[in-house]
Amino acid sequence: MLPLAVLASSLLPGLLIFLLPERRVALRTALNLAGALAKLVLVGMLLAGVSSGETYVFRHAVLPGLDLALKADALGLLFITLSAILWLFTTLYAIGYLEGAPHRSRFFGFFSLCVTATMGIAMAANLFTFFIFYELLTLSTFPLVVHRGTAKAMRGGSIYLAYTLAGGALLLAGIVWLHHLLGHTEFVHAGIAKSAAADIHGQLRLIFVLLIAGVGVKAALVPLHGWLPQAMVAPAPVSALLHAVAVVKAGAFGIVRIVYEVFGVEFAQSLNLLFPLALLAALTILWGSLRALFQDDLKKRLAFSTVSQVSYVALGVALFGPVGTIGGLVHLVHQGIMKITLFFCAGNYAETLGIHKVSEMNGSGRRMPLTTLAFSIAAFGMIGAPLTAGAVSKAWLSDGAQAAGMDWAVWVLWASSLLNAAYFLPILWRAWLRPRPGEWPDEHIPARGWRETGWLLLLPPLATALATLLAGIFADHPASPLTWAKLIAGREYLGGMP
Repeated sequence: MLPLAVLASSLLPGLLIFLLPERRVALRTALNLAGALAKLVLVGMLLAGVSSGETYVFRHAVLPGLDLALKADALGLLFITLSAILWLFTTLYAIGYLEGAPHRSRFFGFFSLCVTATMGIAMAANLFTFFIFYELLTLSTFPLVVHRGTAKAMRGGSIYLAYTLAGGALLLAGIVWLHHLLGHTEFVHAGIAKSAAADIHGQLRLIFVLLIAGVGVKAALVPLHGWLPQAMVAPAPVSALLHAVAVVKAGAFGIVRIVYEVFGVEFAQSLNLLFPLALLAALTILWGSLRALFQDDLKKRLAFSTVSQVSYVALGVALFGPVGTIGGLVHLVHQGIMKITLFFCAGNYAETLGIHKVSEMNGSGRRMPLTTLAFSIAAFGMIGAPLTAGAVSKAWLSDGAQAAGMDWAVWVLWASSLLNAAYFLPILWRAWLRPRPGEWPDEHIPARGWRETGWLLLLPPLATALATLLAGIFADHPASPLTWAKLIAGREYLGGMP
């Protein structure tokens, strides 16, 4: 029942929050924080149990041969732990960000449903269950994207919904086709498709394309990425949620599940499916970085950065071998930590100084030094500077490319790092070294907290910036994301601990 309890820890507070009147601020905050803290405790119990060899499975028959099934395994827990920790920080940030704003009960209700769907995706034991929670994630994030209710927000939300529902339709088509061929769609170590008869290998290739396209929408693979910059009309906590905790991570996680536990990495390689996936990931990495270069809107620059950075996960999976897999899996965590820091800081600039554009950031580092310090650490992490989480990811991905005999991918990673520097360093130069232009676009000195900004807006990015450093400096610690990624890669390639 522990997987159900993990779901309930966000589902029940969310349903209760929907019923609260706007004036019940203290109770709403208590429910939000109680749910986030309870989820951390429950995820800690799952981690301890799985580490000691326990198995956690919930299964309910919907139709003959079709089960709603949850399981907690090492791969799912990597995603669950990231989401649970970042949900707590995002909740704290959202409470401060939305202070005094309308429709907070609606916002936090859907916010909790979104995290519930993310947990369901991570613990899904088959493609049917994965699809149910995958579409629940779409439906629960749409109200968050359009939360402000402006014409621009509604347009961005409509584009988001069109892309994600189309992706869901492709995913469903692939699932139904696969179920028709194999009789079930369970996630199984080394894949369920490997035992398929040779005469259906052509169909399996088409099914692979459908499944990857279905999850590739949320993973923002080119050319399925068009929704992501448009969704930046959402409030900063929602942008953080989309990029670091839920949506794009769900897409990247889906790619990992499909390659390793639907097809099996060796069978996918035998069908010549991994090399095209690697090329698509490389194209997305370079295209996203190039587009980021030309964005003056800060959140859109960060959005195109996400398009690029999330595809590191797909590239690592497609580099046939354990080293590349470790790089891709650990980047699933590291990118989330770094990107949520950047979006927290972007929200701080917007809420405190009215800054929305890169060209408006001159002198902002001296006005908001702690926020800009956190932004700088995360930006250097994205570039891959030493002692940061990004350096660890890129080192393993580079080594994985060489081990797989795909040296061209090393050049893609180097080019990406140079482009990362080209669109992040000018921001830091403006913030720290350029003089302020005079008056800020729309300055608000908080009534509570430091003069820089409210404390609920400042503590989350400082904490996640610190995590960016700790994940890089202590990468070999037994509790690090890298260690957990090694365990998963060892299971996929060696049948046990590496």
